[in-house]
Amino acid sequence: MRKTKSDSLRKESKPVTLADIAAMAMVSNQTVSRVINNHANVSAKTRARVLAAVNQLGYRPNNAARALVTGNSKMLGLLALDMPSTSGLANQYAIERSARDNGYYITIATMDEIRPSSFLHAVEWLRRQAVEGLLVVAPTYDANDALEKIADELPLVVVEGDPDSPFASVSVDQVSGAKAATEHLLSLGHQSVFHVAGPTGWRQTDERILGWRLALESYGVDAPMPLSGDWSAKSGYELGQTLAMIPELTAIFVAADRMAFGAIRAFAEKGRRVPHDVAMVGFDDIPEAAFYCPPLSTVRQDFQEVGARALELLLVQVESGKRSDINVTIGCDLIVRESSLPQPYDFEDRTDRS
Repeated sequence: MRKTKSDSLRKESKPVTLADIAAMAMVSNQTVSRVINNHANVSAKTRARVLAAVNQLGYRPNNAARALVTGNSKMLGLLALDMPSTSGLANQYAIERSARDNGYYITIATMDEIRPSSFLHAVEWLRRQAVEGLLVVAPTYDANDALEKIADELPLVVVEGDPDSPFASVSVDQVSGAKAATEHLLSLGHQSVFHVAGPTGWRQTDERILGWRLALESYGVDAPMPLSGDWSAKSGYELGQTLAMIPELTAIFVAADRMAFGAIRAFAEKGRRVPHDVAMVGFDDIPEAAFYCPPLSTVRQDFQEVGARALELLLVQVESGKRSDINVTIGCDLIVRESSLPQPYDFEDRTDRS
């Protein structure tokens, strides 16, 4: 029977098997398996011949099948919200880099929101990829109930979750960072500090509000009503338009750098310059912060440290086969730039402006 073009395409698309490699390299299937799994008891000459066949045939190992044989897929799952905040992406990048440094690869599943049903569906999808452990970036309170439904045998570490939960976790000390930002502004002589907060339902939002309130309390200052954004520059701009109309406002702590960028533009449009008329501090220290106009004072989170420590906790569980409830809290640093530098003016005179 004559072979058609479609027959050839089907033949070409057929997955390469260990038997195909063994036939080309003239060795046994077992020898091919040993080479692919990097066993020591294979001669250098045989190993080279097998690897040459692997390259020529374009063999790609099936992680799930490999895990069934070796119990080690070198794959980890990362489950995260599809977040508008840059800090969420930075955490994911840091985790992925730390995994590569340790010889692992990351399979990522994202969700628009955490609901128990969608959460468990995503976890099951990751498990079908033969992941050896799971990292969950869970900054919202809704994540707690969903986390409790994950099977006990799967190693698990939560990033930016509840430090009092029964799971191993790594989080940044949001409270101390917000407190340092607010105290910095108060130390410059400002009579109060206003606050643009993150969205409700986020742990980071509440912890940054708490740090802001604690700083005001330590200076004997009543806290103004905070306004809530959604981490975006657009929300910072919209809230900034309202805040710019408050004459007694001379300092503001914004819970995310992108919201701060939007607020700076809003203040400028209302004729109030940062820092000459309003001092401002953001949070996150995203790469653009140092190059904005003016360069933005902000609180730097060490995302690389977060990723490294989270992966470290997870690999301990993978190797031991036991979950842990260790909590690691990582500090953050106040980075002072031009947006909050003191200016040669009198604060009392400025509060009389209309």
